This record gives sequence, structure tokens and C-alpha cells, in this order.
Amino acid sequence: MIDLATIQTAYYMVAATGVLVAAVFYILNLREQRRNMRLTLETRRINLIDSLSIRVINANGMKSYFELMNYEWTNYEDFEKKYGSDNNIDSAAKRYSLWSDYNTMGTMVRRGIMKVEDLYDMGMLGLVFLWAKYKPIIEEGRRRYNGKNYMKDFEYLANEILKYVKANDPDYIVPETLTKYVPDK
Repeated sequence: MIDLATIQTAYYMVAATGVLVAAVFYILNLREQRRNMRLTLETRRINLIDSLSIRVINANGMKSYFELMNYEWTNYEDFEKKYGSDNNIDSAAKRYSLWSDYNTMGTMVRRGIMKVEDLYDMGMLGLVFLWAKYKPIIEEGRRRYNGKNYMKDFEYLANEILKYVKANDPDYIVPETLTKYVPDK
């Protein structure tokens, strides 16, 4: 005959085994959810990068970039007369649009949504050149109109991409001529 203590012990063992199995399934489920969450976030990041690249790296975006890189001026007043919004709305629109796209990318890098490596791999080294060319104009715009944080993430992104490039190629320097062709001597 089985006594009550044996039945009670068997019951506790079955209950404990059930709790253990439930805990194992819960842990496995959490791991799967985390993996799925990482995949979802990675997919969103890739879609975001793709979306931004479609806006910036296309024929029109590259045309705007090279137009802006080919502008020449002697000082801020000369720049405003030639390319400012009072005198050249098309130029101002191209400039603000491209700067804003780069600023948005910089915000996303700063917040950890995008990686500098992703942007560099997309061929975004050119934004370092654009920053180098327009830094004095943007800084004067900050002083006169927009405040110290204007285009701060464009600046941040240019600096981060340059750091990334220099980490992989310590001898790299931004060419003084930027995108202008310099023939061999």
C-alpha cells in the first residue's frame, strides 16, 4: 500500500518538474523574441538606409551635390548675393535640401539608429567634402540667423565619417581641391 507521504512527494516532484519545464519554455521564448526583435530592428535600419540613399544617391541628388561643390565665392556677402535665398531660390532649395538630408543622417547616427560604417559603405565620404566647403557659410548662418545648433548633426556626421576613414587609413586627408580634378604633373 502507498502511503500519503509518498503520493504527496510524487505530486510535489511532478509540480516542480512542470514549473521547471515552464521556466525553460519561457526562457526559450524570450530568446526567440529578442532574436526576432533584433531582426526587425535590423530590417528597419536597412530600409531606412535604403530610403535615405534613394533620396541622396540618385542622379538628381548627385547633380545637386556637384552643383553645390562647384559653387565659388569670396566671402559670405558674395555667397549670399550669388546663392542666397533672396537672389537664387533654386540654389538655396538644393543646398538646404541636401544639408537637411545629411543633418538627418547625422541625427540617426548620433542616436544609434544608423552606423557610420553603413553611410561610408554607401559612398558618403563626399559629405565630408561638402561640410568642409560649406562650414564657414553654415557657421556664419548660425551666428546671424539660426543659432549654434543649426546643422549640428551634419557637422557631427562629417566628423564621424572622417574619424572612421582615418581609423582605417591614418594618412588620409581631405583634398584641398575637394572634388575638383587635379591632373598629374
